[in-house]
Amino acid sequence: MRVSLAFCFLWLCFAAISFGQTFYGSIVGTVTDPSGSSVPQATVTLTNLGTAERRTAQTDDSGNYQFVNLVPGQYKVEVEKPGMRRLVREPIAVEVQSAVRIDVAMQVGDVSQVVEVTAQTPLLQTENAALGQVVEARKVLEMPLNGRNVLGLVALVPGVVPGGQSGTTPTGTNPFAWGNYQIGGGQSNQSAAYIDGAPINTSYINLTALVPTQDAIQEFRVQTNNLGPEFGRLAGGAINLTTKSGTNAFHGSAYEFLRNRVLNANTFFNNKAGVERPAFSQNQYGTNVGGPVVRDKTFFFFAWEGFRLRQGASYVYSVPTDAMRAGDFSNVRNSSGALVPIYDPLTTCGRFGNPGCAKDANGNDIITRSQFPGNMIPASRLDPAAKVLENYWAHSNTAGAPFTSVNNYTANASVGGNNDQYNARVDHNFSEKNRAFARYTYWTNLNLPIDPYKTQTCVDRCTEQFNTNQAVIADTHSFTPTLIGDFRFAYLRFSYDRLPLTLGYDLTKLGWPGSLNNQVVFQVVPSVNVTGYNGVWSTAGTGSRIIDRNDVYSFAPSLTKIWGGHTLKFGAEFRRNTHNYYQQNSPSGTFNFDSLLTSVNPFAAAGTGNGFASFLLGYGSGGGVTQNNLVAGQLLYRAYYAGDQWQVTPRLTFNYGVRFEQMGPWSERFDRMTVLLPGVPNDLSGPTGLSLKGKVGLVNTPDSPSRNNYHLGNLFAPRVGIAWRATDKTVFRTGYGIFWVPNDVR
Repeated sequence: MRVSLAFCFLWLCFAAISFGQTFYGSIVGTVTDPSGSSVPQATVTLTNLGTAERRTAQTDDSGNYQFVNLVPGQYKVEVEKPGMRRLVREPIAVEVQSAVRIDVAMQVGDVSQVVEVTAQTPLLQTENAALGQVVEARKVLEMPLNGRNVLGLVALVPGVVPGGQSGTTPTGTNPFAWGNYQIGGGQSNQSAAYIDGAPINTSYINLTALVPTQDAIQEFRVQTNNLGPEFGRLAGGAINLTTKSGTNAFHGSAYEFLRNRVLNANTFFNNKAGVERPAFSQNQYGTNVGGPVVRDKTFFFFAWEGFRLRQGASYVYSVPTDAMRAGDFSNVRNSSGALVPIYDPLTTCGRFGNPGCAKDANGNDIITRSQFPGNMIPASRLDPAAKVLENYWAHSNTAGAPFTSVNNYTANASVGGNNDQYNARVDHNFSEKNRAFARYTYWTNLNLPIDPYKTQTCVDRCTEQFNTNQAVIADTHSFTPTLIGDFRFAYLRFSYDRLPLTLGYDLTKLGWPGSLNNQVVFQVVPSVNVTGYNGVWSTAGTGSRIIDRNDVYSFAPSLTKIWGGHTLKFGAEFRRNTHNYYQQNSPSGTFNFDSLLTSVNPFAAAGTGNGFASFLLGYGSGGGVTQNNLVAGQLLYRAYYAGDQWQVTPRLTFNYGVRFEQMGPWSERFDRMTVLLPGVPNDLSGPTGLSLKGKVGLVNTPDSPSRNNYHLGNLFAPRVGIAWRATDKTVFRTGYGIFWVPNDVR
């Protein structure tokens, strides 16, 4: 089914907003007289106590009023009606995505008489069936967080289960740890996150690309169940954060948090090896300031934070001894002290011109080899490449375990990095009917290489750096007191690089032909995996090269129409996701070595042979070279939603609606995608004379004219929910909905 442009145009022109995917709140209520009867046509004025922004509305025939699209903050409500005293209530706290009910009971009198009410804002959210919780400004600012990762506070919300490393500092962690939360029963990294209503999830497996600084966030809401039709592309819940904005008063702060190793103890293995206590220094500092540019009109807020971590991590490894490096295995023993014999693979019986093998009872060869004299490999047999690569292991600095010398190297390696983030926001009130804001955030991080051998080899990773840019522009316009539009443009770019320290390595140093330098995409030291000796040759460490560029362009237009007890909600969301990606963990190849090539029998080591001996001889057990291309992918997403928040009675709210989604499949800039064509004749049909169907083809060809290799249907997601306020302290909620996980999530 195709959605025509005309349909899209009409949808947007006659649509009304939702509160979802925005950080706005609302205030609703009913105005009554002393007898409890409704008061129609009363004038209700709402004032933002921080910015002096004002809005005016009239109560309907049932005495109801409603203000939507409110920036979170402190407000004042004033109600006037001829023949009654003017009532003023403040402060009213509006939180992100909250609906605050403020019912007003008027008193008979002159309008010049004022009744001032100071009361706490109701804590219960009674106007929506969605289940969630706000983490308010005080908790955001004052909760102690190691590394001050504000997303660590998500765990305060019932129904949220944090995963490994999710609440720690982003420095030194895997990027997928940042959104590693299970919300409302969903899987980790399958929820949605927004800052000021702008998405911060990329198409790189739904990665959360921005972790805002704690002092830049005003508050946030985690919705765990019964989400309205405004939300899509998730399984579980949604996190909606709002940044701070300026007010008519100047506010600011400066801070520094310091941790060091003074109270830290040394590790057991460091003490045993005589290695000193590892270094540790963590500095987190920043400043922020906000205030007016033009009083009552224009406001600004700016925040900067820096993070520096230097930490010594202890590593215990098994490395070849100096004697082994020279080919001397005369003292290589097992755990019981027995010599481990090393055999010459070129002496295998029945091979390489050697005498035949003895036979077993079934007539099969009994494979045997001759042991190297003195258990020593002659210098003339040492492989030239192995003699170069062995220098990437550090020399042992402890005796290790008895006989085996296992764990004979202990050292501290520097772990940590640098992290900086800048947030700048400007809000402007054009008039009582029009308000806009713009925000720009830049976040950069450098993770230092982990190199315990200090030979430019790495554990887990070498140098890793990323940066995130996000820009948001939003405009809210009140066409009438009951018709409000909101339009939001956002751009997100996430750049991620992993760089080997040996990038640009000349492969001719290994005695290999110079032509190989031109045949690999990136020249690095080859990855060598030797059984029994660990540490530096992991494919995720020494040679791993990643280039990742994610762009998310989003546009979310919407309107609100308040019609009696109904708040009609319609809107749309458009996203263009691009993903430019390359990853190769071993661009110069992977080479594996085990003990079988130097054991008495190549099929069963039986306590003989040694992986490092096989390595010195240059006899590998496997490996290979895989070359990947840089991929430039694109995904288009379109969604349209409709809903109604029907205030049936002051105590009963009915939410219902539907979301229609078109999750476009991936395309690639150069059409380098394969597609299964079950109905196309197979290329083997001609030579075989058979009528064979089915082949693997390429997109954007006569066999498959589409640029996509598969097609997704149109997805409908109905939503329904009920909220009933039994008492002022008890609310019952129930709901049902269908949610579709985006096709860039695995």
